[in-house]
Amino acid sequence: MTTSAECMCCGNNGRLSSLPPRERIAADSHWRVAHAFGTGLLGWLVLMPLRHVTSVAELTDAEAAMLGQWQVRLSRALHAVTGCTKTYIAQFAEAEGHAHVHFHIIPRMRDQPVEQRGPKVFTRLGRPEHRDLSTAQRDEIAAKIRNHLERGQTHRRTE
Repeated sequence: MTTSAECMCCGNNGRLSSLPPRERIAADSHWRVAHAFGTGLLGWLVLMPLRHVTSVAELTDAEAAMLGQWQVRLSRALHAVTGCTKTYIAQFAEAEGHAHVHFHIIPRMRDQPVEQRGPKVFTRLGRPEHRDLSTAQRDEIAAKIRNHLERGQTHRRTE
């Protein structure tokens, strides 16, 4: 079992101010947003709590209250920045070294092949470095998403 000392999320959360743009797209007092690595899909985001949590049931009420807001804000930002038709949101936290609760917020593009839709989108994760997006590509999309979030264009609709 991974401890907070061995946890990659906790390690990065502990050095938040020095992280590259792709690892700190946005953050508040409870959550951090990063771009996934090991994927060829631009805009694949990861939302994780700042403290070490291994089960959704362990979230505090304050963390839970912000979770839904983050998921919607990030989905709206991905629609605006990537032009995706919808977003997928998934949480497993089962992979070796990744037991820290984290939510995948994944853009589903209009032209995404059928064999990579729904849960099959995870075939786009865990790719070798040479098939991954470059750090420059992840930093660039991270900056665009961050700018969109900072402009406040992803707040709740009042319809």
